[in-house]
Amino acid sequence: LLERSNLAGVQHILLVLSGKGGVGKSTISTELALALWHSGKKVGILDVDLCGPSIPRMLRVQDRAVHQCDSGWVPVFVGQDKGISLMSIGFLLERPDDAVVWRGPKKNALIKQFVTDVAWGDLDFLIVDTPPGTSDEHISAVEALRPHRLLGAVLVTTPQ
Repeated sequence: LLERSNLAGVQHILLVLSGKGGVGKSTISTELALALWHSGKKVGILDVDLCGPSIPRMLRVQDRAVHQCDSGWVPVFVGQDKGISLMSIGFLLERPDDAVVWRGPKKNALIKQFVTDVAWGDLDFLIVDTPPGTSDEHISAVEALRPHRLLGAVLVTTPQ
């Protein structure tokens, strides 16, 4: 099954969530990925924040394109050693600042496709940056990831 094979080499999956927007989920996801990478781990980031895909810009790869291979999409590799793999809707938009105005079913289908059709290879950690709130996208991501090694979640909050 294709679904199993593309995440078969991923050891741990970590969701980054919040109840509201603007609390720093993408920053936490990026910093966590960089910290794990600096400690010698192979890391992937799956950016399922469809309305605000900011991680490609944070990692300075917003001008890159996603390519196809036999087992699906090849993620964008960050750094000379390709130590961080990244998949984001930001790579699929004509212009990085384009808005994504989609209804639930289309968003959910893309999230499922991101989970099943990205050729991650061998990773120690896959960090999933989610959109703000508790929407259909979260349920879709968790359901698609359920058969795999979900390590846990980081809930990002602010003091107000």
